[in-house]
Order: sequence, then structure tokens, then C-alpha cells
Amino acid sequence: MNGDSTLLKVVDLKKHFPITQGIIFMREVGSVKAVDGVTFDVLRGETLGLVGESGCGKSTTGRTILQLHRATSGQVFFTGADGDTRELTALKGEHLRRMRRKMQMIFQDPYASLNPRMTVGDIIGEPLIIHGVAHGAEVNDRVQDLLKVVGLNPLFTNRYPHEFSGGQRQRIGVARALALQPEFIICDEPISALDVSIQAQVVNLLEDLQEQFNLTYLFIAHDLSMVRHISSRVAVMYLGVIVELTSRDELYNNPLHPYSQALLSAVPVPDPVVEEKRQRIILQGDVPSPINPPSGCRFHTRCPIAQSICKEVRPEWRDVGGKHWVACHLVQ
Repeated sequence: MNGDSTLLKVVDLKKHFPITQGIIFMREVGSVKAVDGVTFDVLRGETLGLVGESGCGKSTTGRTILQLHRATSGQVFFTGADGDTRELTALKGEHLRRMRRKMQMIFQDPYASLNPRMTVGDIIGEPLIIHGVAHGAEVNDRVQDLLKVVGLNPLFTNRYPHEFSGGQRQRIGVARALALQPEFIICDEPISALDVSIQAQVVNLLEDLQEQFNLTYLFIAHDLSMVRHISSRVAVMYLGVIVELTSRDELYNNPLHPYSQALLSAVPVPDPVVEEKRQRIILQGDVPSPINPPSGCRFHTRCPIAQSICKEVRPEWRDVGGKHWVACHLVQ
């Protein structure tokens, strides 16, 4: 990929959560390998979709990129609009706090991500005050501008989160993420907790804001139809690793990894003639535990075409042509 257009570069990122035993003398007896070696780039101005079933490590990947969880190993390179590249996992304290202005997150649950004891004005204005961007009456003016941008009444600054609907709360979360004028926003399943009728409104808002402020998104979701709508490229994740990454149309028209094929076969097609001819791929067994993941390819225990090499050797993450990345021994 062209280095000049790469905003974020993730290299072999891992996040393992320790499992401890004991009451007084705590000792580590294992670890949950939530993210276990992911590598990908996010291009400036694009929306990269990250999909996979619940518990595969999507949200942990997003939080580890932003250093909300400190990485176990690996590197995250962020290249700002000024051309300055920083390795995020090496930053601490004040240096990391300064980078927070360039990277923000929209959380999944609009009911849990807003402090119920703070007014909307305080919630959105807090990052402005913490980072010294605005002071006094200037904070209130900026908050009102942000409320207008996300489609809310600017006079709502003195109201509390419980006075808003789920969709309105998520708009408040979007306004808070925009407060510091970031370059990169991780959208962690921002619509999964909302009514279907509201989901499209929030997605359209995100698209409008991306165009208006030249934003770059990592859009985490398990709704494959919505990911196809909003993303320019899509990465498929399974049990802590990314198994396929390519353009949106290439993935939906020509999925190469067996897990991607099974995932996409579950997406309903509105044409009844096409739907009737489609073959649904039903995976056998359950997802293995991230505490003790399978050797070799993570997917081999459920893969319908697995061979002996799949059990023994971890597949190489490679470009099979046309910037179509896949981790599978059986894809040529």
C-alpha cells in the first residue's frame, strides 16, 4: 500500500488478558488470547469494516489500537495530517494524551457510555477543557455547534442523558468524539443497540460527517449488510486473528476464506429467486475458547475443507493478488 496515504498501520498486534488464581499470592495460570497477531492498514479517508461473530476480538482490537487496553505486543503506527508518524504502543503519559486529540471512539452502548450525572454540555465539553482547546463561554458555544452538527437542538446542553432516546444519546456520543476534531474515529458497533428505524439515520450521519470533516473510520460491526453499505474495504476476523481483507465488492462477490464464505452465506438476499438458489454453509461445532485456541489455522476445527497442514501450520497472511489478503493454506 502507498505509505503516503496510510493513516494507521497495525503490525502483529496482540492483546492477552491474564488469568490468575489465588487469594493472597496471585499467580498467572493462563491467558485469554483476545487478539493474537493482527496486521492491517487503514487508508486516509476510508472506512474499513471489521466483521466477525461475537467474542472474536473486534472491540478489543479497536480499544488496543487506541491504547485503552495496553498491547501485549505488536506495533501501531499513526501518521497524522502533519506527516508525523508515532508508534502508539510506545507512548505513555502526556505524549499519549496529546495523541488522543487525533483518535477518538464511538462506543457501542449509548446508555452506558454517557455519565448519567453530567449534563450533555458537560459531557461534550469535557474533552475541550481537558485538552485546553476552549475555555469559559467558548466551551458552551463549541458544544452548541457540535449539537447542531449531529442534528440535535443546541438548547439541550443543560439536559441529562436519561432525557434522551437511544438514537439521540448515540448522537451525543458522536458529538463528543468530534469535539477535538480528530482524524481517526473507531466506531465500535455504534448502531447495534439502536432500533432498526434509527440505525440508518446514525449511519447516514456518520457518512455525512466523514465527508464534511475528512474523517477516517474503523467500523466494527457484525451486521454484514450495514458493513457493505458503509465500508470501502472489509476485514473478517475469527478467534483473535484476521482471516481475510479486501475491498467491499471483492469480498461480497468473491470470498476466498472458508469462514468468510460461511459468514456471507448467512446474509439474506432480497431477491427470492437468487435466495432460493443459494447454498447455505452451516458450520459444525462451536467456536473454540480463546484461552486455548487450536494449533495451526484457528478455523480448522470447523472448516469443511480442512487438511492436515491446517492443523499443524499457521497460515501465512499474504496478498493473493489485487490487494486481496487472506490467511488460508488452500487458497492459491
